[in-house]
Amino acid sequence: MCRMRLLLPLVALGLLGTACAVGGTVPPAAAQTSLPPLDAPGSGISVTGEGRVAGTPDVLTVDLGVSVLGDTAQQAIADAADLAARVITILEQAGVAPGDRQTTSYAVHPEYDYSGERQRLVGYRVTNALAVKLRDLQQAGALLDQVTAAGGDDVVVHGIRFDLEDNQAMLEDARTAAWNDARAKAEQLAALAGVTLGDPLSMVERLDPISQPIYARTEALDETATPIEPGEVDVVVRVDVRFAIGG
Repeated sequence: MCRMRLLLPLVALGLLGTACAVGGTVPPAAAQTSLPPLDAPGSGISVTGEGRVAGTPDVLTVDLGVSVLGDTAQQAIADAADLAARVITILEQAGVAPGDRQTTSYAVHPEYDYSGERQRLVGYRVTNALAVKLRDLQQAGALLDQVTAAGGDDVVVHGIRFDLEDNQAMLEDARTAAWNDARAKAEQLAALAGVTLGDPLSMVERLDPISQPIYARTEALDETATPIEPGEVDVVVRVDVRFAIGG
């Protein structure tokens, strides 16, 4: 009798499981998710095309300025103003337009010597920084030499960067290349899926910042001047396109 009592619950559980599988709800673990057909609303083929065109920079921006140390703040301010005026005069004589010269920072602060047991006031430092846009790249090195010679040890050059302002034609070429790239990718994907590529449904353009120059030796530079080599920069356009599935 004890064996019969143990077997009855097991049989009952087996019958219950069979009833659920045959006539009722499928357990969650057995549920399946089906993908929508390719021609359903909102579907399609989405790709990203890239167009890249290289060109020579036409503008050089130089971050330069003066940094003067004086015994008093008034002396440092006066000396820095005189030196900055000389630098600006040189730029004006070289044909740098006022719109291509911009003051980016100006500061006056005390300077201390911390090498001893107690800090010691050395003087007051005045810095005046400019961003100067140069359009004659062949003369850029000679002009920088004139500026640094005029200011001596008190002139500082923080860095230079190239840019491409006249880039409309390059943008158009890069945009065409990006579209052709996107179209070719979409056609290949459609062929692999065994469907026909339809019309474009949406398109978003993305412009990359001008890339860093690839340095290359330039021609006709004055051998006695600081060499400035613009190299090349890339104009990059990317387009995100979604195509419909054709009928």
